[in-house]
Amino acid sequence: MEPQVRDQPEKSRYEVLAGDDGTETAGFAEYHLSEGEIAFIHTEIDPRFGGRGLGGLLARGALDDARARGLRVLPYCPFIRGWIGKHPEYADLVPEARRARFGL
Repeated sequence: MEPQVRDQPEKSRYEVLAGDDGTETAGFAEYHLSEGEIAFIHTEIDPRFGGRGLGGLLARGALDDARARGLRVLPYCPFIRGWIGKHPEYADLVPEARRARFGL
C-alpha cells in the first residue's frame, strides 16, 4: 500500500502510515492548535522507515491540510521549518510578520 498521512487530533499529531499493510505508524508531526494557528513542535520518523521520503510526505500532507483548513503555520519544529525552506511555495502559510523569526 502507498503511505498515507492522516490527522490524529486526539493525539495532536499527523501520522504517516506505511508498512506492508499500510497500518504501521512510520512517523508523526506533533502540533499545538490554537485560534487559527497550528504550531508544529516535533517531527519524528521511525528509523526502520528512514530513507524512504516519508518525512517529506508527512510534511507535505500536514501542510496541505493546514492550508485546506485555513490555518496559519508556526514551524517551531526544525524539520518542518527546513522543509518549508526547501519548498518556498509553502512559505505563505507562515504569517509574513513571523517569517523572519523562522528564517523564512
